[in-house]
Amino acid sequence: MIAELNTACAKGTKINAQGYKISWKGYKLHLDTACCGVPISALLTGANVHDSRVALPLARISAQRVDACYELMDAAYCSTVIREEIQAAGRVPLIDHNPRGGQKKEFAPHEAQRYKTRTGAERCNARLKDEFGARHVQVRGHAKVMCHLMLGVVALCADQLTRLLM
Repeated sequence: MIAELNTACAKGTKINAQGYKISWKGYKLHLDTACCGVPISALLTGANVHDSRVALPLARISAQRVDACYELMDAAYCSTVIREEIQAAGRVPLIDHNPRGGQKKEFAPHEAQRYKTRTGAERCNARLKDEFGARHVQVRGHAKVMCHLMLGVVALCADQLTRLLM
């Protein structure tokens, strides 16, 4: 699955929370984090790769490293293939439903409470960009970009573990 992912520099586009289209050229770092904000696994792809294509490879890599009961994902990952794969691995998929023109399915109350811990992943990404140099990478090539970002991930991981121990 990882070999099929585009790792070349590419143009990516997404619509932000305010409804505006944002485009960039480069790469996209996909992180799988623990609920405490510690990164578990990471993959770097071209910016044009949709997040859902990386969900299963990241989940499999993370499953080799930690024992998890749940997989929490936002609506971009809403897919029966992803849900079934996670269930087959013995974990509970908590994936926000994307109505795609239909009616939105809500979480059960206990699932909604667990899903709130997904904000840790958002904070992890934000901290990596704002505090550990991932927002402005000034190198070219997949290997160099990955090295630069992994130095930030290692520093973030160390900082987050230090916060947990205090």
